[in-house]
Amino acid sequence: MARGLNARGRPGRCGLRGRCRLGALLACAAWTAGWVLAAALLLRMHPGVLSERCTDEKSRRILAALCRDYLGGALGGDLCEDLCVAGRLRYQRCLYYERGKKVLQADWRGRPVVLKSKEEAFSSFPPLGLLDDQPEDEDSSRGFSEAELLPLVVGEVKSALGLELANGSLGHLGLGWPGPRLRGQLASLWALLQQEEFVLLSLLRGLSPHAPPVLGSCGHFYAVEHLAAGSPRHRALFPLDGVSQGGRGQARAVSGVALSFLDMVSHFDHDFSHRLHLCDIKPENFAIRNDFTVVAIDVDMAFFEPKMREILEQNCTRDEDCNFFDCFSKCDLQVHRCGAQRANSNLQVVCDKIFRHWFSSAPSSPAISLPLRLQLREAVQECAAPGTQAAAPRVFWKLRHLLQAALRELQEEDQ
Repeated sequence: MARGLNARGRPGRCGLRGRCRLGALLACAAWTAGWVLAAALLLRMHPGVLSERCTDEKSRRILAALCRDYLGGALGGDLCEDLCVAGRLRYQRCLYYERGKKVLQADWRGRPVVLKSKEEAFSSFPPLGLLDDQPEDEDSSRGFSEAELLPLVVGEVKSALGLELANGSLGHLGLGWPGPRLRGQLASLWALLQQEEFVLLSLLRGLSPHAPPVLGSCGHFYAVEHLAAGSPRHRALFPLDGVSQGGRGQARAVSGVALSFLDMVSHFDHDFSHRLHLCDIKPENFAIRNDFTVVAIDVDMAFFEPKMREILEQNCTRDEDCNFFDCFSKCDLQVHRCGAQRANSNLQVVCDKIFRHWFSSAPSSPAISLPLRLQLREAVQECAAPGTQAAAPRVFWKLRHLLQAALRELQEEDQ
């Protein structure tokens, strides 16, 4: 009997080696595809998994290189003297590195601040073309006028945020016209304009209590105030200094923070010429001031309406292709294009990713009466549910009313 045939003369299970080989290859391909998909999902949920290790040694080297460039006249900024000469801006620790971005904590004249840059090295940013034909002494750029630089700045703002400057002044970016060391100042200004978060925070300076102001810059690094970020590890998602864990104190703080989140959502939806979309809503990207005001401390993924429409309007074959982090659109299967209109909202994502933790879990604060807790849970679930855009204004005011009622109830119990 031929080898590889069974008793009835048919091929055995592996008699046809090609078929077995094909089956093994298919199984291997399926296994590999499964791991690739799992890795992609992991990176989608935790983009910092492959981030570079954050160390004090490397962070100090980065700032030392920054100061060498400053002392050599290649860059400038209003914080450079304090950082590189006077020692009034002192490095403290590395906060994180993520996809090239460097975020460091420092002390500036007794005030905790955060130094940020999208890239490690000043040379990583494209140079300002106006400087190409100029000699490299520090006074060589004195012939430049604001009128020459403004069209370039307008173009960068348009590219970063999809916005036109309100009028012909650099003051709207909070930058002003550079002073001494003009060549280094202009080169630094250009590097800062390549960083979307810097441009956005500069434009919001003085206009929003929910965004940290830019305090100054040196080269491609800019400084903002240091606020303790939230984390899923915190029982209340955010560090609430001076508030006791559990009980009425925490319930009062959580209700106050939730109201501030609603204020922020309304502010970003209605108080600017274009709606500001937050596409990466998670505790780590927000902080809480002592008065419970919510501050968006990481706005790398925040976009005004014109830029949001540009991002969303892409080719697609299904709705999932139209998801940009927390900002979703719908796929038009007739033309295979994502709609430019966002299908969900800041409010819906805040309810889903923040409020659910506080108000939808079974043991939510017993300091608030059971009927009110049940109403809050129901309102949050309605708010977080997909497809509630049409009902969003009603749900917003319902949540606001219930949170205010919770604060009144807690206040009455204290008296």
